[in-house]
Amino acid sequence: MRLQIYLHRHALNMTKTQDKPTHLKTALIAIRPFALPASTMPVIFGTAASVLIGGAQFDLPLFILALFAMIILHSGSNLLSDVNDFKKGLDRVPTPVSGAIVRGYITPESGIIGSIVLFVIGIGLGAVIVYRVGIPILIIGVIGIVIGASYTLKPLSLKYRALGDLAVFLNFGTLGALGAWTVQTGQLSWVPALWAVPMSMLVVAILHANNWRDRSGDRLSRIRTLASILGDRGSCIFYGFLIFGSFGVIALLILLTRLFRDFKPEMPLTFLITFLTFPLALKLMARSIRRSLPEGKQGFITLDATTSLLNLLFGLLCTFALFLHLIIERYLQ
Repeated sequence: MRLQIYLHRHALNMTKTQDKPTHLKTALIAIRPFALPASTMPVIFGTAASVLIGGAQFDLPLFILALFAMIILHSGSNLLSDVNDFKKGLDRVPTPVSGAIVRGYITPESGIIGSIVLFVIGIGLGAVIVYRVGIPILIIGVIGIVIGASYTLKPLSLKYRALGDLAVFLNFGTLGALGAWTVQTGQLSWVPALWAVPMSMLVVAILHANNWRDRSGDRLSRIRTLASILGDRGSCIFYGFLIFGSFGVIALLILLTRLFRDFKPEMPLTFLITFLTFPLALKLMARSIRRSLPEGKQGFITLDATTSLLNLLFGLLCTFALFLHLIIERYLQ
């Protein structure tokens, strides 16, 4: 009997050892790199806009600092969010693309330490940027850090008060693009903030897809998200509004910047190239509609990750539209 118990325990230990991931895999699951385009694309777009529209002289070291600072702060925010979700009992079943704490790869205490380290590094990089650029970027940076820290932490706990969508709209959309513009130009402008609205909507769509999937658990834990307030059908409608509305805003900005002087400069017609991603948006909407069917459940579980792909492609095309406009203006006219 004792021998059987020993062999059983030994088998369990062997299984745990075999299942134990590498440090790299653990880190990737913890920081969720599939979501990083949500924060990096506004930086890339805002930088390109500052040079091609704002007439700034491109500063490569500052761009690299800004990009890495955003990646590190976003990763720290993801890790801190996972810790707080786990402590509140929201995360108990891992998804295919996240769940380092739920899987037992890291402890909540390790997650807190990791997030603190990442925030300290990110703030340090931000301090270097502030030293180079000045007060305008400091203001944006402070607002961004306060929003990021308040996403799950008290007293604001934005994520749990149905304000998470607004938080990511600002931090990983308009503020990200505005910050990148300011890093290069040293000045604030409404242009990058407004032009980044379509990308910001897709970032919100990523979060909404996640909250929509976790709606039942959030409701049981008395956590208020926009998805839990809207319900299943309302969440589907809102998701469609976000992914299709991004294309509508592009068309609207192209029109408004030509009709009204206050909206100058004109958004280039080359931004219509973003409609190349419209078929992907249709596929995502179809996937969300099939969420209740047996064959559609897995697609719904990973809807946030695939929405992140749409955000990445859309953002890349927005940036490419700026360069395409420059080529047309200089060499084809």
